Amino acid sequence: MLREQEIELRVRYQETDPMGFLHHACYFTYFEIGRTELLRASGGNYRQMEAEGMLVVVVRAECRFHRPARYDDILRLRTTVVRVTPAKIEHEYRLFRQDELLAVGNVTLAVIDREGKVQRVPEQFQTEE
Repeated sequence: MLREQEIELRVRYQETDPMGFLHHACYFTYFEIGRTELLRASGGNYRQMEAEGMLVVVVRAECRFHRPARYDDILRLRTTVVRVTPAKIEHEYRLFRQDELLAVGNVTLAVIDREGKVQRVPEQFQTEE
């Protein structure tokens, strides 16, 4: 699996609050998009994993906001796998407008089965060095 990837996102009007800023909840949606695209670029597929009974769930999420994004801004999201253990996968997200750092996020994931029992992280989530 790839360790890092960057994607481009454009802030849509419906993602902004009454002040014209990207709403804080949307950052986590962007992080999920980055995580999904990183997996896809590595040849993985969440839909297939779920069909096989492996569910990936968020167990911790945080974001530190540095500068606001606004409607129609073109943003660059860098998603990095920072740690994989037998029980969890940790990602870091850095959101930029050009070279300006807007936010830094961290999300920890776990893999469970359909009954909610924690599973070992599949080998496919191990990163290349």
